[in-house]
Amino acid sequence: MLRTPGGGAGHGTAAADSGLMSIGTVLNVLREEFPEVTISKIRFLESEGLIEPQRTPSGYRKFTAKDVERLGRVLRMQRDHYLPLKVIREHLDAVERGESVRLPTLGRQRDGDQLRELPEEPTVARVGRSELLAAAGIGDEELQEWQSYGLIAPLEEGLYDAEAVTVASLIAQLGRFGIEPRHLRVMKAAADREAGLVEQVVAPLKRHRNPQTRAHAEDRTKELADLTVKLHAALVQTALGVRLP
Repeated sequence: MLRTPGGGAGHGTAAADSGLMSIGTVLNVLREEFPEVTISKIRFLESEGLIEPQRTPSGYRKFTAKDVERLGRVLRMQRDHYLPLKVIREHLDAVERGESVRLPTLGRQRDGDQLRELPEEPTVARVGRSELLAAAGIGDEELQEWQSYGLIAPLEEGLYDAEAVTVASLIAQLGRFGIEPRHLRVMKAAADREAGLVEQVVAPLKRHRNPQTRAHAEDRTKELADLTVKLHAALVQTALGVRLP
């Protein structure tokens, strides 16, 4: 249950007259039902477009009761239905527009205290080798070279995930400036070390006996990955003395 200051209790319902709340107050409200939630998690959900809190002139976030109610729904749909954030956002936006929509079903759902398997729908785009070559505008020899340096790796079935297209396109663009694949091994090594740090942080969650805690591991991984990428970009910009738009 979520209980907002000055309001009554309800399952995901906040009092309309509770006024604006700081992120710290919102955290305390949510932790009654979601002990694992953090301020970073709330900020991450904001960056993903799940909520849009107001801002004071000095930049501080201020949340309405409606924001807290929506946050509760988001966290509950993640916990109980294992839905991706994009699917949750689209579903809640449709509900708020007054549309009659059914809750999407992907992967697993909670039925009481039991988890039941549901028919899987593809959530990650995958492309074949020829599609990757065409999308990145490269030849087969280039792809083989990049794979030899570990910059791109196919999946077990010989397909590539969607990120491989992005990586290939960026490598091709860097090549136009004379940066060769062998030069990019240092970037790959740095990315592997950063990924290892994130894995080290979430490892206890993945090993936890509580299934809900284990389910939160993926969300925590995404949250940390987002922060890591932003920090990496800021450090590079600082080192070069440039400011990107």
